[in-house]
Amino acid sequence: MPNHEKGLVALAFDTSTDQLACAVATWALRPDGNGADVAVLASSDFPCRRRGNVELVPTCLEVLGKAGRTMEDVGLVIVGRGPGSFTGVRIGIATAKGLSCGRDLPLYGASTLDAVAWRAWLGGARGLVGVVADAMRGEVYPGLYQLDDGGPTRLFGTERVLKAPKAVEEWAARSDAASIQLTGDGLKKYQGLYAEAGLTAVLPADLWAPSGESLIRAAASPAGLAAAGSGDPALVLPVYTRLSDAEENELARLGMKEPATVATTGCDDVLADRHLQLRPMGLNDVAQVAELDVAVFSDSPHTPWSAALFADELSQSGRSWWVAHDQGELVGVAGGMVVDGAVEILDVAVAQPRRREGIARRLLARVTYDAQMLGAEKATLEVFSENRGAVALYEALGFSTVAVRPDYYGSGRDALLMDAPLPLAVGSADDRPDPTAQVRPWPPMRPSRSHEALQTIAGAQPIVLAVESSCDETAMAVIAGDGRILANVVATQIDFHARFGGVVPEIASRKHTEAVVGVFEEAMAQAGEALGTAPLQATDLAAVGVTQGPGLVGALVVGVAFSKGLAAMAGIGLVGVNHLEGHLYANLFETPDLEPPFVASLVSGGHTMLVHVRDWGDYEVLGQTIDDAVGEAFDKVAKALGLGYPGGPVISKLAAEGDPRAIAFPRALLHSHDYRFSLSGLKTAVITYIEAENRAGRPIDMPDLAASFQAAVIDVQVSKALTAVEACSLDDFCVGGGVAANPALRSAYAEKLGERGVRVTVPPLSACTDNAAMIALVALRDVQAGRLAELSMDAEPNWSL
Repeated sequence: MPNHEKGLVALAFDTSTDQLACAVATWALRPDGNGADVAVLASSDFPCRRRGNVELVPTCLEVLGKAGRTMEDVGLVIVGRGPGSFTGVRIGIATAKGLSCGRDLPLYGASTLDAVAWRAWLGGARGLVGVVADAMRGEVYPGLYQLDDGGPTRLFGTERVLKAPKAVEEWAARSDAASIQLTGDGLKKYQGLYAEAGLTAVLPADLWAPSGESLIRAAASPAGLAAAGSGDPALVLPVYTRLSDAEENELARLGMKEPATVATTGCDDVLADRHLQLRPMGLNDVAQVAELDVAVFSDSPHTPWSAALFADELSQSGRSWWVAHDQGELVGVAGGMVVDGAVEILDVAVAQPRRREGIARRLLARVTYDAQMLGAEKATLEVFSENRGAVALYEALGFSTVAVRPDYYGSGRDALLMDAPLPLAVGSADDRPDPTAQVRPWPPMRPSRSHEALQTIAGAQPIVLAVESSCDETAMAVIAGDGRILANVVATQIDFHARFGGVVPEIASRKHTEAVVGVFEEAMAQAGEALGTAPLQATDLAAVGVTQGPGLVGALVVGVAFSKGLAAMAGIGLVGVNHLEGHLYANLFETPDLEPPFVASLVSGGHTMLVHVRDWGDYEVLGQTIDDAVGEAFDKVAKALGLGYPGGPVISKLAAEGDPRAIAFPRALLHSHDYRFSLSGLKTAVITYIEAENRAGRPIDMPDLAASFQAAVIDVQVSKALTAVEACSLDDFCVGGGVAANPALRSAYAEKLGERGVRVTVPPLSACTDNAAMIALVALRDVQAGRLAELSMDAEPNWSL
């Protein structure tokens, strides 16, 4: 922890409730290290419902001004970590991380519940105080404190969330219930509920929310300071009391316990692995599963199952069969049969290259949970006695040997009969609640720079940092004034979304908040290396450009808030970039001399449109999808086939081996004589075909289906692109967006438009999916043109091109 005995200026704020709280104070550690002495210089606390991202940074500057200070005087940043509104908390923390990274300042987090308790203390309350914070969905965050002249003392451990009636019941059951003085914004909804239970002592409503001063005092208290950590901004995360809804539902479905990671990252990090996507086995898996079984057991005394046996199993009752797959390739299978209160494990097979990844453990967890739902209380299995690896796995899961069957697999080859009570001991050794590590130790060591290094940095101006967080990629890039990309870093979250078959917005926002500091540090380190200097600092930048929209609002606000904090602290410019315009600019990586006018097709998971680019910044949308986007259709078809997420790569891979004329799928709006697209009907037709074939018991030819679906998409895209180019009398055509990485689509554009003499530009594969390098190109243009944004800028999730 930094030495602050001589005092410094602390900037503190909280946006976790409907009130924005902000204060500036002097801060000095006490000689005995038992807390810090603070003196508030200025503060501002006011209602700010749903405008935290707009008001926060301007309010910080205003309060600093009232205190006679500037951002350059700030030596410590303090932020409320919640619990509270998830979006509000992330706005505060992302802004605080940006401020911290702006000048390598320590960042301390404080509990919002503690801050509310200190607000009560500052208001003169003493004795037993119960904080009731609103958690939405009929729930509250309860916290009980004892307030004496020295301040509040927690009477609970970690923050938690409870249904409001349950929280009332707990406190009402205390012998000292009548002396509990209630406070907190949860009373706006539930004061009557507490009153009915006899808890009628309520503090004044102006004490229900945290204030800037109470937040600083919470952080400066001995307990608050002990919990503050090293000051590393990468490790300051929201107080999460539960997983996202999607993950909570998943755990309930699988009968698994809540992971330790919920206490820090707020996500189920253990289950996040795109290579371990698990789902129930279906008829279309039978052929691959049989091939896998043969490969695994060809040199074993165990007789592999045939495709016919697997298919027969799927028609039987009391069965549970699960497969593990990696982008369409089956890598594991396990199944069991429930009989007389026990599940007999019939088969467990994992591909040789994928051993020791926990696949068998996770498959058995699914099978045995299904069995429990069918009334099973124990699991049994037989295993070759000399298969040491399998025996060790089963013992680790709680199985023990109950009998030996001599010569079961042939002369001298015994079988061990093992059983285990349910549920199995499937806890993971990887269940560690560690947030993403930063690139370098904290605090960063800044070596002195040579005159030559400073000249190099000056010669590369204007240097711009670009931030992209519109969906599920936390990306940053650094661009020099001459257009050179000095750094390009992408932290993908695909592992966290793959098991749901698509992006879960709440998970995306949580992971952006976790990753943003590490990605920033890596980008600045790469940029320094490219220039032959030490890692760049925020003050070396001329501006930061950030994706302002369109995109997922919860994801966008993290990037925007971080960027605004960074710009404010470093004293640099701010630019808001349209994500779709970034995809247009990505074509410059392939064709640097590209100049408008041209026609562009933007095809991604969220957008499908044709654009007449009359000039850079002057765009006419000729037409767009009226329902699903192309990428969304690929993902939904892949999900229907059980191929996992993202669907584009695996559909493309299968299609390369199939016949595009095998199945006649519809080409919606092909002859509509306009530039509208519709993918919903095609998606429905494919899913209907899959369901019909499965009902008839006919395995689907996956390559043929993928090729036929892909051909239906491409035919419409290419036909309308040809029409648009001819109508606009242009000879340049470009593509942008994640689906632009599809090889068949790229080839079709090049072939069909090339026949008409049109030059086709498609970005490099690395620039098709979301990245910050394309955002950097647009941001640099605006910086050089002097088009900068205000620090009140907010995310624009529906921003049109």
